[in-house]
Amino acid sequence: MQTMRTESDMLRYDSPAERWFDALPIGNGRLGGMVFHSRAENRIQLSESTAWSGAPAETDVNPGARAHLDRIRDLLFRGEHDEANRLAGEHLLGRPTSFGTNLPLPDLRLRFAAGADEGGFRRALDIGDAIAHSAARRSGVELRSETFASHPDRVIVHRVEADGVFSARLSVSDAVFPLQTRVEGDSLVLTGRAVETLHSDGVDGVPLSIRVRVLSDGGVIAAEGQTLVVDGTRALTVLVAVGTGWEGADADVSAAQSIEHAAGREYSELRARHVADHRELYDRVSIDLGATSEPVRSAPIDERRQRYAAGGQDPELEALYFRYGRYLTIAGSRHDSPLPLALQGLWNDGLASSAPWTNDFHLDMNTQQNYWAAEVTDLGETQEPLLRLVEKLSRTGRVTARDMYGADGWVAHTVSNAWGYSAPGWGMGWGLCLIGGAWIALQHWERWDYGRDLDFLRDRAYPVLKGAAQFFLDHMVEDPRSGWLVTGPSDSPENWYLSDSGQQCSVSMGPTADRVFVEATLRMAAEAAEILVVDRDLVERIRVARDRLAPFQIGRHGQLQEWLEDFDEAVPSHRHTSHLMALFPERQIDSRRDPELARAAEVVIERREAAPGWEQTEWVEANLIAYYARLLKGEQALAHVRSLIADASEANLMSYSRGGVAGAAQNIYSFDGNAGGTAGIAEMLVQSDGEEIELLPALPAAWTRGAVRGLRARNGIHVDIEWDGGRLARGVLRAEHDVSVRVRRGDALSRVDLAAGEEVVISD
Repeated sequence: MQTMRTESDMLRYDSPAERWFDALPIGNGRLGGMVFHSRAENRIQLSESTAWSGAPAETDVNPGARAHLDRIRDLLFRGEHDEANRLAGEHLLGRPTSFGTNLPLPDLRLRFAAGADEGGFRRALDIGDAIAHSAARRSGVELRSETFASHPDRVIVHRVEADGVFSARLSVSDAVFPLQTRVEGDSLVLTGRAVETLHSDGVDGVPLSIRVRVLSDGGVIAAEGQTLVVDGTRALTVLVAVGTGWEGADADVSAAQSIEHAAGREYSELRARHVADHRELYDRVSIDLGATSEPVRSAPIDERRQRYAAGGQDPELEALYFRYGRYLTIAGSRHDSPLPLALQGLWNDGLASSAPWTNDFHLDMNTQQNYWAAEVTDLGETQEPLLRLVEKLSRTGRVTARDMYGADGWVAHTVSNAWGYSAPGWGMGWGLCLIGGAWIALQHWERWDYGRDLDFLRDRAYPVLKGAAQFFLDHMVEDPRSGWLVTGPSDSPENWYLSDSGQQCSVSMGPTADRVFVEATLRMAAEAAEILVVDRDLVERIRVARDRLAPFQIGRHGQLQEWLEDFDEAVPSHRHTSHLMALFPERQIDSRRDPELARAAEVVIERREAAPGWEQTEWVEANLIAYYARLLKGEQALAHVRSLIADASEANLMSYSRGGVAGAAQNIYSFDGNAGGTAGIAEMLVQSDGEEIELLPALPAAWTRGAVRGLRARNGIHVDIEWDGGRLARGVLRAEHDVSVRVRRGDALSRVDLAAGEEVVISD
């Protein structure tokens, strides 16, 4: 076993993990663990991406929806918002019978025999090798552990070695749903079904099997009830596998095969295979934002974060946060993962699944943000499970489009589950977001735009985008006052406005967020059709419709309007700013091309932050980093990097949704801040639109010198940058195929022609 390293890829701690936000995350894209190291016990809280309650259903659409659409639209056009919202709540909301949620699995506990603690405790997560380490000395024996989740071997591996003889007891805690436990020789076997009653019917759920096997180097293994006792050993290896009945698989067979496969390899081989597999992805990108001074850089991460929150400078911590977002993406989502990153990524603390909202796929920001960093940080293949879910949605969403709206194409709303739920949500204020499907479909375009794989465009991206475009072409109606084509009834996620009577309302016609994603979907579908030379009639329909979309409007406060009308906001401090997606990830508002609209977008941010009770939370801070990067304001972007790390991330640097927001009783881990923060930092350093690459567009003064290697730009280009004194020292572009692109450095523009495999060096 290797000793713990001290490089910049380490999250080091001198104190035990006592809380969930002290524990360290590992994962193989399907099976995850939160590792709690303490002096007397090592504990791993298990999660698995397909451990879902619930089941697919065909009755989620309100049967009265289609018959009431025209009436509700007419009321909204006439300004009778109160009555329209009442009818929408009665007739348009979804009616899921067994929506479900991803559920946490039990804890694995390895408790060491009683002994005197002799100090020297330390623990760490090496995100470069994806291994959690610990060391402690008890009664004259040093115990050293390593824990990792192997993607090639499909198991969690926990290894303990000692410089003397030790004993330990292995058990598994109770789960939040019934599991039956039995002992089979050197293994514990738990079987059951993931069921609960808050978000489903208590009956439907995925079958699962958990197998825990102990391999001891010497010593004796015996069973005491449902506990395995290992006595007199110098080393042991615990293997954990989880199988589920997802999509008809045999849970028991799957878990047993994984365990047998891994048990046939030596620990050193399991470790080497795991590290090589992880590093193939992790080592593609490196980042240096400058050096942190001593003694700060040598302090444990929890202490460093506290000093940083108090205003200290720590560029190495900022760079580590970027790398950590990539680490978590690799750990949580692989090309062969059965499901994408849910609200809590792969690591389920049980709080989201027991909250009013579920640990599902939120399609009005969070799931998209989970994958914002994938393409730009060269982890594009981690999008595969998300792309497959969206393709499933494009099929289930056809039924929703037909039954609810009488429209062609497909639609999905605010939330989805493992089976492709596409109907509206079940609550006013959030459930009737009409553009969740179109919003998440943009990830298909991102996959195409970064790689330019024509087969992917033809076979996967275009069918998804075409179906989304067809829905809007059928669904949109003419605003009788302006003649613009608008969507609706629809929410601006997840916000409320005040009607003329002073009532809080959410449903309206043509909210600006809808306009953003309708324009994006129509544009991308038409561009794809033209590249593929197909569907000329559809391209013409799209051209006519795009010309009739509502323009962006500036309201009486100087803000970018969130709704078609200049409504007063019912909650001025609201966390959602979905209409600013026109700024990022879209480029419908550009700070150079559209300075007035860009300023209006900034006014939205300023007004929200200034409002009493501003709902600051993790994904909001990630949004603001990206927004300000697109506004070319590096100082403001860096301020929100600080806020994300200091105010919306915890001791283990995992981001959280603040207690008191959206009905949460306490801080709840959410993956999106980690991924979104990484994407935002990348956006500060490189921006691209397929035709132009801008180097260092939002570089803050604090990052005086640094380097980044391996970022990707659209159109198949890899980018390395070095800077010094706040100026570009050297840039390198590498092309995957022949391409011509403009390169921007501030106001300077130059054209670069690249042949496939060629490198071009750029400097000021």
